[in-house]
Amino acid sequence: MDVRIRPLDERGLADLLEAAVAGTAPAEVMPCPPGATWDDELRTGFLAFHRARALAADPVERTWVIRVDGCAAGALRLEPVGGASEIGIWLARGARGRGAGTAAVRLVLDDESVIAPGTPLVARTTAANTAALGLLGALGAAITPGTEGAVTAQVRTDDHGGRSLPVGHRTGPVC
Repeated sequence: MDVRIRPLDERGLADLLEAAVAGTAPAEVMPCPPGATWDDELRTGFLAFHRARALAADPVERTWVIRVDGCAAGALRLEPVGGASEIGIWLARGARGRGAGTAAVRLVLDDESVIAPGTPLVARTTAANTAALGLLGALGAAITPGTEGAVTAQVRTDDHGGRSLPVGHRTGPVC
C-alpha cells in the first residue's frame, strides 16, 4: 500500500468530493443534518466548506488529500488552536482499517515545516470511535476522557523528526 499526502488544491478537492460521495456518509466529513445523504446541495456544501476553511485567502486550517495507491481516499487537516495544532482525519470506507490514516499522520509529523517539534498535537473524538482511538494509540497518544463520551488525545511531537514509516508506506510526489 502506497500512502501519500498532498496539500489540498482545487483538483484535489474534486477528487476528495468523489471519494467522500463514494465511501462516506456526509456527516462523517462535514457539518450536515443527521441522516443526510449525498445530493447536489450537499456536494455543493462540501466544496464550499473546504474552500472556506482551507482554500480561502486566509485559511482556518491546512488540509491534505490522503492518497492510497494513487487514489484520493480521505483528508487530514491541522487547525491552530491556542498554542497547539488540532488534527482531524477521515477516510473512505475502502481505505479504513489498513493503516492509511496512521501513515498519513506520520507523514505530517515527519515534516518539521508543518509541525515544529514540541508543538502540542491534539485530537478530539468520542470514546465510541474505536478506529480513531486505534490510530491515536498507534501514535503513542495520551488519551484523556472528557464529558458525555468525548475524549481528547495529545500526541508528542518533540521527537517526531526522522521517524521511520512502516514497510510499504512511502513518501513522494503523487501521480
